[in-house]
Amino acid sequence: MEIKEGAARVGSVQALHPISFSLSQGFRLGIAGETGSGKSTLLKALAGLQNLSQGSVWWKGTRVEEPWEKLVPGHPSIAYLSQHFELRNNYRVGEILSYAEKISEVAAAEIYRICQVDHLLQRKTDQLSGGERQRIAMARLLVGAPTVFLLDEPFSNLDNLHKQTMKQVLKDLGESRSITWVLVSHDPADLLSWADEMLILKDGRKVQQGPPMEIYNRPVDEYTAGLLGHYTVLSAAAWKNLSGQDREQGIIVRPSAFELEGSVNTGRGIKALVESSEFMGYGFLLTLRLITGDQIKILHHSLIEPGQEVAVRLR
Repeated sequence: MEIKEGAARVGSVQALHPISFSLSQGFRLGIAGETGSGKSTLLKALAGLQNLSQGSVWWKGTRVEEPWEKLVPGHPSIAYLSQHFELRNNYRVGEILSYAEKISEVAAAEIYRICQVDHLLQRKTDQLSGGERQRIAMARLLVGAPTVFLLDEPFSNLDNLHKQTMKQVLKDLGESRSITWVLVSHDPADLLSWADEMLILKDGRKVQQGPPMEIYNRPVDEYTAGLLGHYTVLSAAAWKNLSGQDREQGIIVRPSAFELEGSVNTGRGIKALVESSEFMGYGFLLTLRLITGDQIKILHHSLIEPGQEVAVRLR
């Protein structure tokens, strides 16, 4: 799949500026950005559900037609799961799914098993939880035999237990079917462990694209860094004190890049004052004030009360 210089307007707003990228079969692309950054517009453009003001989308060498060109918008091989999906009321789950089947019964049964909806086939749609409805909506699209699957905020309305179930479903589907995936999410944990590559959008423009580890550890700006978690902007002077290296500008550093010394008197770290400590479940996020005046975030395994003096260094 490929988009070439695709751009789109929503009303008078330029929702998507010219953007180009290609996706190979089985590839997993994660898209992140603030509200209004153009994520949903891009997904709709890829699905053939959004008219473009310029550029084009291609699938297997054929241009994906836009809504103005078709009576029923969309592409038969490209599935799009909106965050506002709906299921018909007063229908049995099995009926809704059977209407959409374009594959064998055996293959459909396997999809229902992976999506964890095979035990729901006799239920009516108004007897389902939110997580069950979402997995059924996904299964309904999958039995239509798509080669590309676009998911717009699939976890946004789920509690943590249902979210973990949905993540497992995506993992299992990725391992069993050679579908190209594009997933939009505002939660970095959804994308960092799942995507082969990430795309960062802001104001309809591409800010950065690359492997998750590269974007997390080497974000091009504070906007990108903030989307993916806690960070510190170290001044050139503080970086010199910690690393011994000269820089002309400050540098963005993640909390995991720092560690505390056993004693403030070892001389191997620089002194800092603990300003706050937040319990994160997997440890504590400490806010420290360095002697250089810089404020930094650091992950630590145990609680250190505010007001204590510590020594910090780079790992």
